[in-house]
Formats: sequence, structure tokens, C-alpha cells
Amino acid sequence: MANSVQAKKRIRRNERRTLINKSRVSRIRSEIRQVEDAIAAGDKVAAVAALKKAEPQIMRGVTKGVLHKKTASRKVSRLSLRVGALA
Repeated sequence: MANSVQAKKRIRRNERRTLINKSRVSRIRSEIRQVEDAIAAGDKVAAVAALKKAEPQIMRGVTKGVLHKKTASRKVSRLSLRVGALA
């Protein structure tokens, strides 16, 4: 258990940040899922639109510290390849 004022404040801050980060990761996953659903349906127009919407969210996750830069780049790259492969 935290005894110092600073440690207690850190615990309160960590709880708030955890909630914010969870919602941010959830939003990123939802955007990725929308792209994958459009790919599965074979709808290239919807997939391109969803990818355009998802990419900034993924990269924003990097700047906010919830995703590693290379992880985000890999996800965007793989989604882009799959969208590009649609006929």
C-alpha cells in the first residue's frame, strides 16, 4: 500500500490514464475490425474508406504511447496489402 502523498497521487493518476488508454486501444481495434470486415465482404470501396479512417487512429495510438511504432506500421502495412489485393 502506498504511504507517501506522491505514491497515492500516482495511483490515482494511473487509474485515470488506464481508462483513457483502454478506450483508445478499443477504438483502434474497432477501426481495424471494420477494415477486416470490409475485406471479408470483398467490398474494396468500403475497405479503402475504412483503412483511410483507421490509419490515423493507429498512428495516433503511437503518439499517445499505447502502441509501439513498428507494431502500428506493421498493422497498417498488412491491412494496406490486403485492401490492395481486393479485385
